[in-house]
Amino acid sequence: MTRPFRFGVNMTTPDVGDTWRARCVRAEALGYDVIQVPDHLGMVAPFPALVAAAAATERPRLGTFVLNAAFWNPALLAREIATTDALTGGRLEVGLGTGYVREEHERAGLEFLPPGERVGHLIRTVTELDRLFGDGTELPRPVQRPRPPLLIGGNGDRMLRLAAERAEIAAFTGGRATKVGSMRALAAPELAERVEAYRGFEAGRAVPAELNLLLQYVAVTPDRRAAVRDLPAIAPELTEDELLDLPLIAAGTVRQIADQLRGLREHLGFSYFSVLDPFMEALGPVIEELSGS
Repeated sequence: MTRPFRFGVNMTTPDVGDTWRARCVRAEALGYDVIQVPDHLGMVAPFPALVAAAAATERPRLGTFVLNAAFWNPALLAREIATTDALTGGRLEVGLGTGYVREEHERAGLEFLPPGERVGHLIRTVTELDRLFGDGTELPRPVQRPRPPLLIGGNGDRMLRLAAERAEIAAFTGGRATKVGSMRALAAPELAERVEAYRGFEAGRAVPAELNLLLQYVAVTPDRRAAVRDLPAIAPELTEDELLDLPLIAAGTVRQIADQLRGLREHLGFSYFSVLDPFMEALGPVIEELSGS
């Protein structure tokens, strides 16, 4: 099944009042299908920011991308989800992840658990959310029943299995968290291997999940090599050719980037692409190029 393209912009830059609303209006004008907000200390709080985005726009859905499960008690999170879905008219998508930045946990006074325990906490959170929303008695109630669509982000086997079993959207970061809390970019073969592993966990599912990929860098340019020369921080060990082959980098003409995204959809199944807000304008012409396909 070939899904139509969808595009989300992850609003990582804090803003207030009219400036925040204006940026959301601009995202809608550029054709973005989803306005997303991350869950990091030092950035805006996700749920009130999404309610404000909904009030300023008409068409885009609103998504958390992604909530740090360690920050949330499931019962309180269920209340936030239901209220936000109600206040946005049923436009909410709930993205969940384990959280990977040790310093944020420490600032919040939370223990930074080992990876396996963080995944276990996320699994328990998803289970409890499904229980709370599944019995139909939890108040307040979301507009979307039994709950808004769930996006689960990650690349490890347990995360992929959880997404395959419980989520409507499986999000791949294009990177792997390191022990020090940074991210290492996945080369194209590594990402393909992770998608293949996911497909194995998803086997037998009646309706396959939508696959999402976060683009870390976008540059519309006739000179692709020049565009990546200033990107050693993304993958300092890689050559220019290897950087250009990274799935999380989209550099080239509008047609070249559109063809890259078509290839990722055809070969790996990615149809939903998110971009960081500094590159919101850059991806706009590509969204127009791919509109309706």
